[in-house]
Amino acid sequence: MFGIGMTEMVVIFVIALVVLGPKRLPELARTLGKTLAEFRRTASDLRREFSDVADDTRIASAPTAGEAPAPAPAAPTAAPAAAPSAGGGPAGAGRPGDGGPAVG
Repeated sequence: MFGIGMTEMVVIFVIALVVLGPKRLPELARTLGKTLAEFRRTASDLRREFSDVADDTRIASAPTAGEAPAPAPAAPTAAPAAAPSAGGGPAGAGRPGDGGPAVG
């Protein structure tokens, strides 16, 4: 358990007993146990939910018998380049290849 041996656990328990006292230690242990149980329950629910969604996606994307697989989505087209503003600086200050002055 966490790579801690029995001797280390006893030392931790004795230090906790000295620091917290005999009255608060059982209360703290109870609270810690409830918190860990809730954390494990939540982690299990989350893992189950991810597994269900993955299974649903796998089932929905699998083609049925006699049905052709769905075509791949088309590649997105590039948006046209925006024209430089009227008072937007010196000529040719836009992007390369936008019709600026010829160099050379």
